[in-house]
Amino acid sequence: MSDSKTFQIPEEMVARYASLNEKAKRIEEELAEMKKIFNSFFDHAHGKLCKGEERIGDYKIQRQIRHSEQYHPEKTVKVLEDLNLTDCIISVKQPDKQKIDAALTLGMVSEEELKDCLIKKSSQAIVVKLIK
Repeated sequence: MSDSKTFQIPEEMVARYASLNEKAKRIEEELAEMKKIFNSFFDHAHGKLCKGEERIGDYKIQRQIRHSEQYHPEKTVKVLEDLNLTDCIISVKQPDKQKIDAALTLGMVSEEELKDCLIKKSSQAIVVKLIK
């Protein structure tokens, strides 16, 4: 960890960061509102969930529709089991953190035995607030 006396962040930079962060939030909100309006327009002009394209002044605006499919896990497994198609089912073995913590507490397993199994993750977040 570096000494905060030898490396300083100017207050102006912190203020600029806070200002830009606030602007970014407002911009994201405004973009979300515009997207709602554009989607309503395309729903009316081309139909719900239909792709479309319009020219407005010097701009071309398009709506693309992306589809994805996945099987409902519980329902699909039930159907496949009923049809005896268990080869189409993946069994996923994963640790149960609550039970492991309980086993550690009860002394059934030691932290030493699991030390190479523990994955630790860290993330960084910057939060700037105006204080007065």
